[in-house]
Amino acid sequence: MYHATMHRYTGSPVGSTVLAFPAPLAFAINGRFLGQSVTGVQRYARQVLGEMDGLLGRQFKRAQLLVPAGVEPSPSLASIETLNGSRAVGHYWEQVVLPLQADLPLLNLCNTAPLALRRQVVCMHDTNVFDAPESYSRSFRTFYRMLLPALARRGATITSVSRYSAQRLACHIGINPKSVEVLHNGHEHVFNWNAAASTLGERLTGLRPFVLLLGSRARHKNAAFVLDQARAFDAMGIDLVVAGGTAQIFSRIATVDAPNIHYLGFVTDDDLAWLYARALCLAFPSRSEGFGLPLVEAMALGCPIIASNQSCIPEICGDAALLEDPDDAAAWQSQVRNLAQSQTLRADLRGRGLERVKLFSWRASAQGYIDLLARL
Repeated sequence: MYHATMHRYTGSPVGSTVLAFPAPLAFAINGRFLGQSVTGVQRYARQVLGEMDGLLGRQFKRAQLLVPAGVEPSPSLASIETLNGSRAVGHYWEQVVLPLQADLPLLNLCNTAPLALRRQVVCMHDTNVFDAPESYSRSFRTFYRMLLPALARRGATITSVSRYSAQRLACHIGINPKSVEVLHNGHEHVFNWNAAASTLGERLTGLRPFVLLLGSRARHKNAAFVLDQARAFDAMGIDLVVAGGTAQIFSRIATVDAPNIHYLGFVTDDDLAWLYARALCLAFPSRSEGFGLPLVEAMALGCPIIASNQSCIPEICGDAALLEDPDDAAAWQSQVRNLAQSQTLRADLRGRGLERVKLFSWRASAQGYIDLLARL
């Protein structure tokens, strides 16, 4: 059995005294994501987890985080206790061991969940395995194409991160789009980043005004479209900085060589803060997205955006970005030129982005999950 721990309520005014109490367990959380590399999906889970911990404390509740072998408990969690009771890992842990441990409603934040359970919430972030299968290995897309519809048939409560993604899920897994709760990504995590701690300023000497590209190898991200325009940017006196792009589940794309391209590989969050703060713009040419977390990160840090006009991107950006066809190179080059030449345009986009990003809150989404799980 799991043992209750004592927690102190911290939401009271400064100086007041509130006695500790044994709060009831409200639900369990699938913590497999804590042992995975951090991409947008894992960042979503980590941020929701952190906000949920604070909300549970203020609401006199607790939850349980179930994790596979090798995942260490987080010392920062006050109202969510960690349980690690197995040597198993990966899909075996999730499908075989986790259902035996979870005797409470289960929250799954990263697409997958155990088929053996019915009382659970599953966040399915996108339908790229259906809409852009060429971006993934055969084994990866085959597994997901089997699992996602099966979870829906088993009666899991499905959430997603945009209305567009909810509609695509309904199409592919056979559910009513109105039954999918939309709980967005948030933006507040960027305020924990510290651009001053980045060393990129020392590495990128002689850097001209630059376009920032987050270089995922997933084909649907369409990074090659921007890379192919590097020489046109060079003629404008503009560099192209490419950050990231190491995830192994993606199919390989060709690498473009040009004198003004700076390939950074893996970057830290502090590096990202440095890049967003200094970029002429973020280039986001994706053809298929569930949400597009870099869009809200850029808006929150005042970085103008040129983005694709497809999938969920217009829903997320509204009028706070320059949206273009992801195949129209001339239009993208024209927008880069406009940004380089107009401080007024850059300032206008920054202002619109800072206002737009207020719609996307980790705390609001965490509360949405607490409310959903209370109904199971």
